[in-house]
Amino acid sequence: MIDYQIQPNTRRCFITGRELKPGEKFYSVLLDESGQFVRHDYGAEVWQGPPEGAFSFWAGKVPVSDENKRPRIDDEMLLDCFCRLEGQADSGRINFRYVVSLLLMRRKRLKFEAAHTEDGHEILRLRESRTGAEYEVVNPGLTDDEMAAVQEEVLRVLGWE
Repeated sequence: MIDYQIQPNTRRCFITGRELKPGEKFYSVLLDESGQFVRHDYGAEVWQGPPEGAFSFWAGKVPVSDENKRPRIDDEMLLDCFCRLEGQADSGRINFRYVVSLLLMRRKRLKFEAAHTEDGHEILRLRESRTGAEYEVVNPGLTDDEMAAVQEEVLRVLGWE
């Protein structure tokens, strides 16, 4: 399994180095640099759109310092990330996409339709609840420890931990 070494949100603008203040709007970009996901955060005042080669991007607000408050999960951004990982052959990305699909099912954006076996792998057929689009997802058969590690990585990559 690939372990993506993603820096957590530093709450600093990547361009200016300025600290992003609680409640301030920012933009995050996920880049694929040599097979590793790298996250950069930008202050709204310097944002001019995602840089060339961006894998995904989203907007957010720096949370007000309430440590006990759970982060808001952006279903659209999560679905976009899920779709961009479609067709990837790398085992780390297959694992990542599988865990993202489970999050989307838990949030009722994807619905389980059926499962079948193909080339010795279980394939889940899922339907997007709003558009009806169908997707197939490989179940990589993760152990409990592997599942926990990938879940932690998904939350870290997306800045939700």
